[in-house]
Amino acid sequence: MTLSAGRALLAALDQAYDRRSWHGTNLKGSLRGVRAAEAAWRPAQVRHSIWEIALHCAYWKYAVRRRLLGEKRGGFPRQGSDWPAADGNDERQWRRDLRLLDDTHRTMRQAIAGLSAAQLERTPAGSKVDNLSLVTGIIAHDLHHAGQIQLLKRLGASGAGGHAGGGRR
Repeated sequence: MTLSAGRALLAALDQAYDRRSWHGTNLKGSLRGVRAAEAAWRPAQVRHSIWEIALHCAYWKYAVRRRLLGEKRGGFPRQGSDWPAADGNDERQWRRDLRLLDDTHRTMRQAIAGLSAAQLERTPAGSKVDNLSLVTGIIAHDLHHAGQIQLLKRLGASGAGGHAGGGRR
């Protein structure tokens, strides 16, 4: 069997974000059809909403791309870095934030696609892990949060946590 490491990584990245796979819902699929009110709901005051998780994922895609390319910090378009705040029930802002997630995924994927095998083995300046670990980590990150989002949607739809309206129907 011959399959380059780069092609295998890109296939796994695509399956975790927006391509069909055996494992079930990927990150983009978990967000499909979610409206702003559902995205903004949180099961408890100290828990994150779907919207915040989506922004968190966008931030880490930005951070991985930045580390892979050796870019400086400070270019993420939302305040709050790792956990930017969601903007209430504004449907237009929710759609903009979903586009931000898509855009950061696309630019991160381009950076990954441009790496050589030798570059995958390098550890970027200021990082504790090599580039391969950054890439496999962001794949796991997408799937971890896809599962969280699926659970939050079910919890909200069940009316648990005092969610007025019970979420999507």
